[in-house]
Amino acid sequence: MLLFSCGLLLLIVGYLTYGRFIERVLSPDDRLTPAVKYNDGVDYVVLPKWKNMMIQLLNIAGIGPVIGVIAGIKFGTIVFLLIPIGNIIGGATHDFLAGMASLRNRGSNLPKFIRQTLGTGYYGFFSVFMVFLLLLVVAVFINVPATLIDKTFVPGTDFFWGAVACIFIYYIIATLFPVDKIIGSLYPFFGAILIFGSLALLGSICYKSIEDHMLLQESQAFITAKNNYLQTNPIIPCLFVTIACGILSGFHATQSPIIARTMKSEREARASFYGMMVLEGIIAMIWAASALVVYNTFPELWTGTDKPVPAQAVLPQITDFFLGKHVGSITVIAVVVLAITSGDTAMRSLRLSLSEIFKISQQSIRNRLLVTTPLIVVVALLLWWSNQNNESFGKLWNYFAWGNQVLAASTLGGCCVWLYAMRKQGWIAIIPSAFMTFIVASFILWTSKEHKGPAGFGLELHTAYVMGAVISALFTIWCLCRGKRLAKRDDIEMEESPTYPNAIESSDSSVEPKDVA
Repeated sequence: MLLFSCGLLLLIVGYLTYGRFIERVLSPDDRLTPAVKYNDGVDYVVLPKWKNMMIQLLNIAGIGPVIGVIAGIKFGTIVFLLIPIGNIIGGATHDFLAGMASLRNRGSNLPKFIRQTLGTGYYGFFSVFMVFLLLLVVAVFINVPATLIDKTFVPGTDFFWGAVACIFIYYIIATLFPVDKIIGSLYPFFGAILIFGSLALLGSICYKSIEDHMLLQESQAFITAKNNYLQTNPIIPCLFVTIACGILSGFHATQSPIIARTMKSEREARASFYGMMVLEGIIAMIWAASALVVYNTFPELWTGTDKPVPAQAVLPQITDFFLGKHVGSITVIAVVVLAITSGDTAMRSLRLSLSEIFKISQQSIRNRLLVTTPLIVVVALLLWWSNQNNESFGKLWNYFAWGNQVLAASTLGGCCVWLYAMRKQGWIAIIPSAFMTFIVASFILWTSKEHKGPAGFGLELHTAYVMGAVISALFTIWCLCRGKRLAKRDDIEMEESPTYPNAIESSDSSVEPKDVA
């Protein structure tokens, strides 16, 4: 209980201290935001601060801080320290930097930022990789909530594909409609469900821990199972790939431009970007604690079978144990909400990024359909393939997990270049950038089917560490050199106007947002 409590406290203190320091480095001011300058009534729309915060939280908090930490707690109670430390220094900083970079660059999406900072060569690779990853995200975030709905609320029936159809139709509508019509209207309700479910689970954890203070400590059976698990899943690099969305997630950088285009003031940025990642860390801590209690109480979920129960199957056990069937169902709904509210904006981000890459205005519904229709076809094929058998979905999840962190390493590298180009304290990006590049490189070099992971090079672990460190050092040096070179040019923030013919651009800070028909 002590580690868990200290971890929660560290997240709060980190927001108030390190988050404030990052804010001073980035210096949000009163310049006109993209939502005010380029209001088009579709993607550039001013929304209230509280609504932007709720949208950002639900955008970034997918199933990672639930499914990821249920699997991640198997690394032991060290997770209660690594989540807050990684969140404060890495994840929340990453989200804040990516969000501010978009705010300062006309609400641009991640590929354009990478082109500016890491060059056109890296931009080509990155754009293809990001599109592929977001397609995986959409497929995963349809599959998982559909499975939970099927097994939790309509057991004994085969409603999976019906749930898939309903969720997919919602994604399409949310992708095509103006941001304030669907996302801006539904997210406050979804957010209330999420907050209620998380608080209910936290309250029950505290109550049960008072009754039995050993619940949040590793039992002997847990320690034995953990030691066996670590033989084939070393903490470095596996933990930081398994627990992505509580510590550091590259997916978040694809979501930040959505609210960078709806913020009235840059001064909202710390709460909306850094603060919501910290809140996601708190959600991850709650689910990690609940999973630890359940694994201690029901060791057969992990240690008593030849094939461990998958994390998504442990989730209903957690909600039933802590909250009972009825209240527990609300918490399962909260998890469904987490998945759906990341999947819909992942698909929206795909539309926005592709339209920006190919310079297709998104003001007309015809153009939005033009970009979205191929995405619908590809996601449908991925869903069909991933449900052929359990192994197919496992592959989908594995590639999503490590691909997500490739995105994080690239984004942090770009942020490092951006900060040094503006002669700011780029070390705040260098540290997490170098670490995450090392994690991703060593994981890809080490993992293989023999290690029960996605296809990789299958090298010996220490060899993978050495090569990963070399790759990380080379990438870091390259980013530093690019940043210094761009600093001499002094034009990192200068970009062409967005491809929206009716966008409004003004240097007058008194201009109010306008709706453009």
